[in-house]
Formats: sequence, C-alpha cells, structure tokens
Amino acid sequence: MLVVASLVVLAVLLAWPVPRVLARATSLRRAPRAALVLWQSTAVAAVLAALLAAPAAIPLLVGRQVRLSEHWVTLAVAAALSGVVAVRLLLSGDRVGRNLRAARRRHRDLVDLLGVPGEGADRHMRVLEHTTPTAYCVPGVRRRVVLTQGTLDRLGPDELSAVLAHERAHLGARHDLVMEFFTVVHEAMPGFLRCDDALREVHLLIEVLADRAAVRHAGAVSTGRAIVAMAGGPKPAGAMAMADSTRVATARIGLLDAEQIAGLPIPAVAVMMYAVSAVLIATPLALYLGAIAELTLV
Repeated sequence: MLVVASLVVLAVLLAWPVPRVLARATSLRRAPRAALVLWQSTAVAAVLAALLAAPAAIPLLVGRQVRLSEHWVTLAVAAALSGVVAVRLLLSGDRVGRNLRAARRRHRDLVDLLGVPGEGADRHMRVLEHTTPTAYCVPGVRRRVVLTQGTLDRLGPDELSAVLAHERAHLGARHDLVMEFFTVVHEAMPGFLRCDDALREVHLLIEVLADRAAVRHAGAVSTGRAIVAMAGGPKPAGAMAMADSTRVATARIGLLDAEQIAGLPIPAVAVMMYAVSAVLIATPLALYLGAIAELTLV
C-alpha cells in the first residue's frame, strides 16, 4: 500500500508545488530545449503517477496482502485520482483539439481568400494588405506563414529573414503540438491546481527556441530588432506568432545570446536537466513495476 500512497503523493507534488517552483526558476530559460524537456517530463510524470495510482493497488488486492477495511481510504483516494484524471484528460483533449483545429481551419480559409500567395518555396506564405506589422504561422497539414504588408514595409531584409526563420522553426519543430499537450494537461487540472505561470513559461520557452533558430539564420542583432518591431502585434487563435507583449519580448531579447546559468556552462546545466527529466519519468513507472513484481512473487 506504500506504493499506492507514494504515487498519489507524487502526482500531487508534480501537479501543484513543482510547476510553481519551476516557473520561478527563470535562469533555466537560457537552456530552452532542456528546460522544455524538464517541463514535459514533469507533466508526463504527474499524469503517469495519477493514472497508475489505482492500478498499483490491484496486485496487492489480488495477492490478498492487504485488508480493505484497513486501507480503504488510500484505495478510495487512489481510485478517485486515477478515474478523475483519466476522464478529465480525455474531455480536455477532445475539447482543446477540436477548438484549435476548428479555429485554424477557419483562419486558414480566411487568409487563403484574402491573402496574396507566395511562389515556389514560399507557396505556404500569404501576405495580407494591412498596415499593422504582424507575422504568424498557422500549423497543420495545410500550414501557412502569414505576413502583413506592414511587416514587409517596416522590416529590413535581415529582420524579415529572422521573422521567417522564427515562424518556419515553429512549423518545422511542430511547436504547436507541444503547446497543445501542455494546454490539455493544464485544462484537465482542477482550477485550484492549475498554474497559469507554468503555461506562460512553456509558451515563452517555445518562443525562445524559435528565436534561437532565427539567430542561427539571421544573427542576434537582426532577431532582436525583429522582436522589437513585432512586439504587441495581434495573434489569431490557434496560431503561433513572433508577436508578444512588451514584457515577454524584453525577456526574449535577453535570452538571445545567453552563455551561463548560475555561473555554469549552459551545456552542463542542460545535461543535469535532462537527467532530472529522466528520473521524473522513471519514478512512477518504477513504483508501478515494483507493485507488479510483488504480484509475481506471491
């Protein structure tokens, strides 16, 4: 029964205090890929711990190693946790997925109707006749990179190259799926457990990853100028855009050429984050497999 209780406690810890602590560890943003993996592993481990809490009790009950009258509270909590998490994940996944795809489909049809299409390698691009500098991508099978005429008029060639590299990085790495996963998990959580700062932090890390791709393509200076030029621009629902609030844009600019985290080289800290991520995923699985092993020994 200790295994079941451990899984319940682990699920609660990973769902409530751990995301809040991670959201405050802003220095980890300097290694965005490793930090994003750490966030993903935290979410996956929390879900695994919750889903496996009730199944972990089955070997004990089948093997008749416990009395229900002595441990009914733990069993009830584990069953409720697993059941509620499973149902809420399914409902959240269906709702978020349907809403995102419907919004993207409507907007894709709209920009196809109103926008000027690109040619050749830029056939997925659409240019809208609007003076506000805006750039974003619409993910999916029929993906689109959308620019306004105001973007073309305001940005120089290097800045425009950075914007396009940023949006193409989103599409190529399927950052939309990463964000959708976190949104599903976030909305599946009861209101008192949700951490809005965690969702914002994941969004920022995804943008930083795309910014790094832009830096490799156009340089840090041009990318920084592009971020400033696009700050505050609109972003349609379901799209991924270079535009962001001034506060977030300032944070992104400061992360373009980061070299150290807490005085340590970024690769060294990244390795540690990957190691922690592996441990997080392995812990609920190890606890559950330990319970299964007890059954085989009875």
